[in-house]
Parts: sequence; C-alpha cells; structure tokens
Amino acid sequence: MLTLYYASGTCALASLIALEESGLTFEVRKISLRDGEQRSPEFLKLNPKGRVPALVTDRGVLTETPAILAYIAHIAPAAKLAPLDDVFEFARLQAFNSYICSTVHVNHAHRPRGSRWADDPAAIEAMKAKVPQNMADCFTLIEQTMFEGPWVMGEAYSVADPYLFTMTGWLPSDGVDPARFERASDHHARMLQRPAVRRALAYDQA
Repeated sequence: MLTLYYASGTCALASLIALEESGLTFEVRKISLRDGEQRSPEFLKLNPKGRVPALVTDRGVLTETPAILAYIAHIAPAAKLAPLDDVFEFARLQAFNSYICSTVHVNHAHRPRGSRWADDPAAIEAMKAKVPQNMADCFTLIEQTMFEGPWVMGEAYSVADPYLFTMTGWLPSDGVDPARFERASDHHARMLQRPAVRRALAYDQA
C-alpha cells in the first residue's frame, strides 16, 4: 500500500493527482501545516526535511515531487503517465519537472516563506515584492520554450501536467493574472475537466 502524506494548498497536489490518474491503490494522510504537524516527531521520523509530499512505499519513503512523480509513472506503466520507452523524452519530462521544483516553486516561496532566506524584515519585503515579476518571467519561459501543447509534453498527458496545473493555480496569490498566459490558462481549464483532478481537488478542499 502506498501512503501519501499531504497538506492542503501545497505542491503535494501534483502527487495526489498523479496517484488518482495512476489506478494504483493508495491512501492519503493529511497533515496540518498550520498546526505544525510537519515538525512533529512522528512526521520527522518519516521525512526529516519536515516537508510534504512524502510517499511511503514498501521499500521506504520518497520525498521531492519530481522523484515521486517519476516513481508513480514507473510503477503504473499502464497509465502511460510518462514516456518510459524513450530515455530522451523521459529526461525532457524530468527537466521540466526539475525547473518547476528548483525555480518556479522557489520563486513562489519567496512570498510566503521569505524567512527561509533572510532575517532582515526589509529583505523579506523586497523578496515578496519581486515575486510577481519572477513568476511571470517563469511562465513566459514555460509558454515560449517548454510547453508543447495540448499537454506539457505534447499529445500525451504525463506527470508534468499536474505539476504545471498546481503552479498555475498559485499565480493569483502571487499577484499574477493567469489570463496573461493563454496556453497555461487553457491547460489549467482542461485539467479541471479530468475526473482524477476533480477527485484530488475535492480531497484538498475537504
């Protein structure tokens, strides 16, 4: 049995959607970041990073969204969530997810979690002020050079799609109008029509 440790409003949504798409049997354990459950001894034993998502498997615990998404795609090949038979295309998918993880998510985090990088209140405010521009720059690059269409990797849906969907959903809170990005907005709207996405969102909002 797979167990996903999850918190609402986080990047763990991408992993939850991927699991819903996979057809695998799994359970979800929601933790409250507001109540500090990610810092509890029980959770830190699973993931010393104190972050979500964390996926408990029969071989151990996986963390970091790109790794979890790749793992789901590999253990559910029938769901065709990644180009597993083409090493170059799989690497391209990993490059996209790595960019979301290392750059887009980090740019977003400078708004709610600037204290990770600075203690000076003025520096934290300066980071917050830069978030709209940085996020808009990221999505401009995605639309112009990475997004193939109609899905991230082209004609085939993949685990890159729930990751982009999650980030697009954060744009309004970062002071960016998603309508500026026609392709990302269209992608987001089509994602909302997928049953797996609807199930994941229902859980997220419960």
